[in-house]
Amino acid sequence: MNAWVTLSALYTTMLAVRLLPCCFTILLGLLELCKAQYEHQGYPQGYPQGYPEIQLRLAGDKRKHNEGRVEVFYNGEWGTVCDDDFSIHSAQVVCRELGYLEAVSWSPSSKYGKGEGRIWFDNVQCTGKEKTLALCTSNGIGVSDCKHTEDVGVVCSDKRIPGFKFINTIANNMESLNIQVEDVRIRAILSSYRKRIPVTEGYVEVKDGGKWKQICDMEWTKHNSRVICGMFGFPGERKYNARVYKMFARRRKPSYWDYSVNCTGNEAHLSSCKLGQTMAVKANSTCGGGTPVVVSCVPGRAFSPTPMTGFRKAFRQEQPLVRLRGGAIVGEGRVEVLKNGEWGTICDDNWSLLSATVVCRELGFGSAKEALSGSRLGQGMGPVHMNEVECSGFEKSITECFFNKESLGCSHEEDASVRCNVPAMGFQERLRLSGGRNPYEGRVEVLAERNGSLVWGTVCSDGWSTMEAMVTCRQLGLGFASNAFQETWYWPGEVSADPVVMSGVRCSGTEISLSHCLHHGDHLTCPKGGGRNAAGVSCSETAPDLVLNPQIVEQTTYMEDRPMFMLQCAYEENCLSTTSSVTPANSVRRLLRFSSQIHNNGQSDFRPKAGRHSWVWHDCHRHYHSMEVFTHYDLLSLNGTKVAEGHKASFCLEDTDCDEGIEKKYECANFGEQGITVGCFDTYRHDIDCQWVDITDVKPGDYIFQVVINPNYEVPESDYSNNIMKCRCRYDGHRIWMYSCHNGGSLSTETEQSFPGLLNNQVTHR
Repeated sequence: MNAWVTLSALYTTMLAVRLLPCCFTILLGLLELCKAQYEHQGYPQGYPQGYPEIQLRLAGDKRKHNEGRVEVFYNGEWGTVCDDDFSIHSAQVVCRELGYLEAVSWSPSSKYGKGEGRIWFDNVQCTGKEKTLALCTSNGIGVSDCKHTEDVGVVCSDKRIPGFKFINTIANNMESLNIQVEDVRIRAILSSYRKRIPVTEGYVEVKDGGKWKQICDMEWTKHNSRVICGMFGFPGERKYNARVYKMFARRRKPSYWDYSVNCTGNEAHLSSCKLGQTMAVKANSTCGGGTPVVVSCVPGRAFSPTPMTGFRKAFRQEQPLVRLRGGAIVGEGRVEVLKNGEWGTICDDNWSLLSATVVCRELGFGSAKEALSGSRLGQGMGPVHMNEVECSGFEKSITECFFNKESLGCSHEEDASVRCNVPAMGFQERLRLSGGRNPYEGRVEVLAERNGSLVWGTVCSDGWSTMEAMVTCRQLGLGFASNAFQETWYWPGEVSADPVVMSGVRCSGTEISLSHCLHHGDHLTCPKGGGRNAAGVSCSETAPDLVLNPQIVEQTTYMEDRPMFMLQCAYEENCLSTTSSVTPANSVRRLLRFSSQIHNNGQSDFRPKAGRHSWVWHDCHRHYHSMEVFTHYDLLSLNGTKVAEGHKASFCLEDTDCDEGIEKKYECANFGEQGITVGCFDTYRHDIDCQWVDITDVKPGDYIFQVVINPNYEVPESDYSNNIMKCRCRYDGHRIWMYSCHNGGSLSTETEQSFPGLLNNQVTHR
């Protein structure tokens, strides 16, 4: 109160003598701003004195829990911040005031929706070092000529400030505040749960000011438990034996946090929940007869708790109506839904964290940590099944949410994706890359049990390929593989880890841990040994994804009879059937011809594995081969037996055409760089050599025509299931038809099984 009296006296004196009008204006403003706010309480420790006392939160239409519209609480009212003069430095101040380590970006023009109430700050200019937004230069609190269409938003880093201390300065409005703590965890208490991975049951603890504290369960609800379980990768919560935990709490006195928690159950993270009432913690560390909050979570079908030693295989097929495609790691990908037997995508209009969380929980993961738009995880194919999806958050399936069946104006450039919270299985701690120039490359070293103890060792590189490298990068959370190496002499790893501890590794590509792949176990066999011949990888956050256009194949198919003397180049390239070697030059070969248009739907360019120094010049066709085998063309009987085949080396990889707004990058002429740019396609016309299957020896009948791109998996891709295309084919001896052409993975299992003899879309890579 002394500060208030002094300030009032100063104001009266200045008014009387009419000195310094500018100072009068400033002090009058400070008087009005501070009077109501500071009469009942002092400044919190560390808060700068003499400035408006504010509290911040992130609100609006979020795509991540740590982003949103910046809202300011002042003088009993929530308001917003105008984007005029706002910068990354201002965003830095906002994020640090909220307890995040730093700002990632900021967004003008009400990206997170228009706020309500006053616009408290306008023309904000910060250096980035201020302790609160109120310390930054601005027009003055409440002085603004902006509209809510100019509300600013920020994206903060996931990481919290170590030792961050939550300070609540608004005693009468706590329920409006987001929870700001340094960290959250589920701590296993019972011995039976401490040995399990993942941890599914235990105390809920928050880290505030560098200390772990329990939460009193007096106002705890099932909605709060649902949010906690979702954060840690679990789709739901369940009951637990409360009596056991009460006994434990009596033996060991808890250290309680000062506040309760108020969640709706739909938040993606505890930091999006609202602060509850201040808990009256008694001197004997009890909370009004309550005990520490305990949650017990239900793991999804893809994960199950296991003892520390001996992981169970943690990969299962996705549920039938929804799936994720194109993601680098488990729990992320483009969202695809099944409708009328055909897989399609979701348009990103109105796509939110709430809808993304419904998808994640439906697939057996936790809440969504990010809702991605703009085909960030690659473009899908086929129809767009859903648009303008709006969920309440408690639906069992995304198909139960409200959505617009019309997708006019939506293209695959707007495909929606998700990144889900997944349980901590400890896989990353059992694998490392050693000796590389950066964290994304190196010799693969695994933690294995030898003679009763865990030791680091290398992986035998014999047979090491793209698929094994893909699983390695996924396990480490480093994205996709960009290369698999069988020699690593240029990467000196830890000398103590030179011995081979794993050999014979063979992966299908779907595993989330190298230990889940087939391998020799304790019976190690490695012809060249480890060390310089150990397996190695380089990883990348993005990968290409090649997809063949089935309609083009269907529309351009025809049959041609061509004399053998006109097929000499093709004969030299093994593009004819084996019987062509014994036929006279004046004989005729019957060719099934078609065009193929191969589109790169991925996130990075498709480049040949071999460097240009090793490309082979073919004098007959006057071009370089950059890949030994680029596609396989096969004609199969209805029981899956191959009756004719085509062999297609890449004449060259180049951008024939591109989607609107994308420029061509690769061209074969003049020994140019080869590849297929993201958003471009390489077209092999029906009238070029080897773009056919030799059906001279095929009898009339019904067949299945199959095309496989990148059949040997020489180049890593984000999705291999769509590299195969199949058609029904009818040949009557005079004419030939293609119909029902489709890409692998585009139809339901039931529809796919209607293709006799072909029960799946996978191709054996060994």
